[in-house]
This record gives sequence, C-alpha cells and structure tokens, in this order.
Amino acid sequence: MSTPSAHRLAPGSGTPRGEQRSGAVRSHRAARSDVLLRTIAVAAAALCLLPMVAVAIAASLGTTDTLRHLAETVLWRYTSTTLQLVVLVALGTALLGTGAAWLVTMTRFPGVRLFEVALALPLAFPAYVLGYAYTDLLDHPGAVQSALRAATGWGPRDYWFPEVRSTAGAAVMLILVLYPYVYLLARAAFLQQSATAFLAARALGQSAWGAFLRVSLPMARPAIAGGVLLAIMETIADFGTVSYFGVQTFATGIYTSWFGMADRAASAQLALCLLAFALMLALLERIQRGSARHHGAGKRFEVAPPTDLRGWHRWGAVVLCTVPVVLGFLLPVGLLFEMGIGSGQDLTSDRYLGFLRNSVTLAGTAAVVTVTAAVALGLYHRIAPGALSAGAAHVGRIGYAVPGGVIAVGLLVPFAAFDNAIDRVMEARFGIDTGLLFTGSIWLLVMAYMVRFLAAALNTYDGGLATVHRNTDAVARTLGVSTAGLVRRVHLPILRPTLLTALLIVFVDVMKELPATLIMRPFNFDTLAVQAHRLAADERLAGAAVPSLVIVAVGLLPVILVCRALGRHSPDIPRATPAPAAEMLDEPPTDPRAS
Repeated sequence: MSTPSAHRLAPGSGTPRGEQRSGAVRSHRAARSDVLLRTIAVAAAALCLLPMVAVAIAASLGTTDTLRHLAETVLWRYTSTTLQLVVLVALGTALLGTGAAWLVTMTRFPGVRLFEVALALPLAFPAYVLGYAYTDLLDHPGAVQSALRAATGWGPRDYWFPEVRSTAGAAVMLILVLYPYVYLLARAAFLQQSATAFLAARALGQSAWGAFLRVSLPMARPAIAGGVLLAIMETIADFGTVSYFGVQTFATGIYTSWFGMADRAASAQLALCLLAFALMLALLERIQRGSARHHGAGKRFEVAPPTDLRGWHRWGAVVLCTVPVVLGFLLPVGLLFEMGIGSGQDLTSDRYLGFLRNSVTLAGTAAVVTVTAAVALGLYHRIAPGALSAGAAHVGRIGYAVPGGVIAVGLLVPFAAFDNAIDRVMEARFGIDTGLLFTGSIWLLVMAYMVRFLAAALNTYDGGLATVHRNTDAVARTLGVSTAGLVRRVHLPILRPTLLTALLIVFVDVMKELPATLIMRPFNFDTLAVQAHRLAADERLAGAAVPSLVIVAVGLLPVILVCRALGRHSPDIPRATPAPAAEMLDEPPTDPRAS
C-alpha cells in the first residue's frame, strides 16, 4: 500500500515532509515576530532618547544672547526658586508620608481602616487644580479674608495674611498632592518588615519611638527615598502650579523663552539645564537603590503586632491623619463644587463636549501606544536578555525623569526641521505646500506622552510579568508558539488585570498633563487641562473648577486600584504575639525532648 504524499519521509530523516514544511513555517513566523518585537522595542527606546539628544544639539547650535540676558536678570531666580521648591517638597512629603504610613500600619486608632485608603486620595488631584481651589478660598477677595475683615472691621492694609501665591504656597500645594507617593511606598515597606527585629529592639530596652527610628525607619529608607525622589521629579516638572502662582522656575522659563521671546535656542538651553538636574536625580535614585541590601526574614517572618493607642495619643493620630485628607482632598473638592455650581460652565455644551472628546482621544490613544511600547520593551528584555534589551529597557525608564516641557522642546525642534525640509522639497519640485505634517498633528503629542509615561507602564507590566514563571514561556516556545502567540495566548490572559491597570494609570496621567500639552497641541485643539489653565490664568476660577472636577474624578480610579492592590499584596500572616526575649533575638527554640 502506498504512503500518502503528505506523510512521505524526507530523504535521510524520520520526519514526514508535511511536518517539516509546517515546522519551517512556524520557525519562519517565530523569527519574523521576534524581529518585529525587537524593532518595536528599539524604536520605542530611540524615541525616548530623541528629545534629550535634540535638546542638547539645539542648545549647542543656538546663540547665547538670550541666555546671557536671562543670566543677568532671572536665571539665578529660576535656580534658587526651583531648589527651594525641591527642598521644601522633599522635607514635607518625607515627614507627612512616612508618618502617616507608620501610623496606619503599626498602630490602631479610630478610623484607621478608612485612613488607609483616604490618605492616598490627594494623589488624584493635579497640584494646579489644588492651587485654583485654595486661591479662591485664601486670596484677598476670598471667603477667609472677607470674613476676617467683616468680623474685625479691618481694612486691606490693617492686617497681615500669608500670601497663597508664593513659593511657600506652591510648595504646600505640591506637598499635599505628592506625599501619597511616599505614603504608599513607605506603607508597603512597613508591611513587608518582619516583627522580629522591631521586637528585639524593644526587648533590649528601646522605646517604641526609638525602635522605629533605629530599626524600622532604616529598613524602609530605600522605599521612602524612592517616593521622595518621585515627588521631587514631579516638582521640577510642574508648570501649572508655579505659573499660576507667579513663581519663576526653570519650567516657566522654558515656556516663556519658547512663546514669550520666540527664542527656541534659549528654551533648549534652559531645558538642557533642567534635564541635567533631572537626570542627576534619577542617577542618585539608581545609586541609592542599587547600594541597598534587602534580606528576607526567612522562616521567622511575622507581621508586627499593631499598638493600640490610648488617651491623647489615639486622638492625636486621628488628627494627624485627618489634616492631610481634609486639606488635600475633601476641602478642595467642596470648594470646586461650590465654585462650579455658579460658574455658568455647562459640561453638556458642544464646546465642553469637544474638550472632553479631545482629552479622551489623546489619553486613550497615548495609553494604548504607551502600553504597547511597554509590553514590547518588557517582553524583549525577558525573551532575549542582553546588553541591547537591557539598555532599551533602561532608556525607556528615563523619560519619567524628564519634565514634560523638556520633552516638548526636544521633539518639536527636530520634527519642525523635518517638516520644513519636506515642505521645501515638495514646494520646489511639485508646487505643493505640505504644511506641518508632524508638528501640526496629535501624533507628535502622543509621542511626547509615550516618552513621559512609558516608565510607569513598563514598571507596572514588569511587576505583573514577574508572576509568570519562565518555564511557562519555555513550554509555549517548544510547542512552536511565536512571540506574538506567546503574548496573545499565554501572557494576555494572565496579565489582563496588570495591563488594564497600566492603561488606566497612563490614561489618567495624560488627562492631568499640562506643559507638554500647552506647547505641542495642534491649533484649536484644547483639552480639559488646557481649558482649566486658560480660565485660571484669566482669573476665572469659578469656570476653571468645572474641568478641574472632571480631571479629579478620572484621577480617582487609579488611586483606588493602587490601594486595592496594596491591600491584596499585604502579607497574610498571623500577627506576632509577645514572645520571650530569646525568641525575639531569633535564638533557636529548645527541643523539649532534650530535657
């Protein structure tokens, strides 16, 4: 009986010809998907590197006339004010975030479960929105000073009142919205600490406060430092708050040089200074994180027993946790609602629906593009570990340290030159005016968002990917699954919640982002953030409250997700009970049979 042709053996082998052909096809498809993955990953890393290279080149090619003028007038003010904000925000967020994290993790007092989530809610607020609310409350015509004058009969010159539109005022706004970075990271660090070291310090005569300072705080230092550095990077990147408060920093200087003086070289030179400072901070964070040594608690891991506060201590803890929640979330929300009710702004009007549509379009497109780039970078580093993939992943994380204004300048300079070159060629050869193909579209703005927020998506994706064992990938690849099939059939079903979280985080970050949007948005393409900034700049704070409330409402979603994730990943281990000093010092238990 003859053998069917599909199953005939290849000469010199025991494998049917049909199986050889299908294996070759699978191998070709796998190689092609690997090349596509590498191309996307390297292209994403190159786009992240492009703004920094472009800023450096533009700064070196331009004249220094404007920069010399700025150096003689306001450059020192830019530097000193930026440094003042950095120091104030670093101290404020470290003290507030660490203290709140310790109280809700290691003590028990009325409402502690509620405060665990409530203390993270101010993260939903952009700092500039908080500034709008407090300016309406505390400025000269605001409710507080008006009530003070009505009660005392004083005139405007008869009393002193703290100026909200000042460097200190901007620092307070930034502290109130950025301390949750430190709070969340410090709380996670405290939850992961074993009780044995803390109880050993107590057994050796240390008070609870002394044990916290000498044991728990040093163990949580890397996490606290990471949160503080995140807050500092957000501070130097902030434009909306400092511009509205009239505080001159490098961020406002970049915008003023670009639009006010029409000097792109000077703007690039200022951006280069800010970029150097941001990269220095990122390097410091990398050094302190790399030098830290973490050791597991091993079999002796026990969650530290919370201390029940009594007397004035418990009510002091309630007050300390209530103040940042009220000042950073509840009071601003109430103020914005009150301002928005009588503002005459209609969210259902065609104009506001256009702002909302533009914001959602930009945020949704940027979220999909950014998460796709993050998946490509993370997966490429996983399946092809090496210098190229590690370097691409590292470059992809740098963007978070680069302020939005710097990214905007760094992308506009090369793409504007590219647009002008294309226009000259088309005009000379075909008589066609192409206009601004890239700089006049939303795609360059989406690219800026991807560079800015790729680190957040990449870190989220890597955290989820770490839960997928590498043997799972190996089994799928031995069965002939290509890289695209590995993502679609294995990783996506497992990492769907992680990817949705990454999409949501990037979506909300883009909704809040202001400096890059102001500089790079196409003509007559405004977003809710731009509309809020424009109304506030025109002193129409009541009108600015309406788009600000929408931004805050959207920002609550990732905050709640982060809090839920932190609660799910808390160690599910019985609380430690008081033990003899020998056990606290991790001495091995005595075998009762020995006696």
